Amino acid sequence: MVALESAELFRNLRPEELRALRQVTLERPYAAGQDIFREGDPGDGVYVVKSGQVVISGLVHEATRRSLTQINPGGLFGEMAVIEHLPRSASATAVLDTTVYYIPRGELLSFIERSPGLALTLLQYISQRLRQFTQVYLAEVVQIEQLAVIGRLARGIVHDLKNPLNIIGLTAELAALPDATPASRTQATASIHKQVERISDLVGEILCFTQGNQAAVELAPLDYADFIHALVAELQAETELHAVRLELATAPPHAQIRLDPKRLRRVFVNLLKNATDMMDAGGKISLRFRADDTGVLTEIADTGPGIAPEILDRLFQAFATYGKNHGTGLGLSICKKIVEDHGGRIWARNDPGGGAVFAFALPRA
Repeated sequence: MVALESAELFRNLRPEELRALRQVTLERPYAAGQDIFREGDPGDGVYVVKSGQVVISGLVHEATRRSLTQINPGGLFGEMAVIEHLPRSASATAVLDTTVYYIPRGELLSFIERSPGLALTLLQYISQRLRQFTQVYLAEVVQIEQLAVIGRLARGIVHDLKNPLNIIGLTAELAALPDATPASRTQATASIHKQVERISDLVGEILCFTQGNQAAVELAPLDYADFIHALVAELQAETELHAVRLELATAPPHAQIRLDPKRLRRVFVNLLKNATDMMDAGGKISLRFRADDTGVLTEIADTGPGIAPEILDRLFQAFATYGKNHGTGLGLSICKKIVEDHGGRIWARNDPGGGAVFAFALPRA
């Protein structure tokens, strides 16, 4: 049990001020679980806990109520009523059988006008309470956002897995028919293999994203021209399946670049896949290079429709996708992470002559 004069807010009042304060202060008892005030009630005064305990709670997300803080004996609550005569924005409920001191708003304001020290103490109290509520609110927002991210990722995974699994199931049924020819079974096997690779690529992309900074980055000096020539020879067959021609518009430079070949290969795979997906009727992808004393610039230009203005400013954000029937929206954010792990930077633009251009710069070893 705390006497009124022992409360932090009133410790420095003069004896005559305390006597005047006691004359306007009311004591109110509340049973455990009883509301002292609720959101929307008039902000007509402040409270100090004499004995017991009070919890302050609020609606932080739609109909979800969260405990914001607990007030112990000697603690003040309902203080926002002093600076703004507005309805309550939170609820106060007795946790235990509780007795409070209640000081009406008008009487407390008159004391504040006569006591600068009381005004400063109250201001500090309000500032501390606001910081406390802000931390709780931010923690709640972060938790909600994390759950939303997990939900978006799960929806993308389910959507992307459904298509290849359906194709695998239907193709396997056709191949198992008694009248299936050896040629049709060979074709079915190739189709199933392709869908398995698609699932494997999806899983690899998700793992790359979820590992984040934990993924080991092992960089070693390599000749960039050798890396590009081997990579293009490997990827040309894949782009040709989509009626897209992959060509070297300029020769890659023989520059020593510190890189992880496996991870940097994923940058090219993701960018080429995006380009081919946007060119249903076929087209061309050109690789252009420019080197100087600091590093090498690589540009991947396509003859597709270009980047939609709706997504251009958030292109490399996770889950950002536009105009695609499948995809998790992780590909470009993974590219950004890999390039930055190599000490470089990546960006994109629309070519004035048509098509999209993705560019990234890597430093020399």
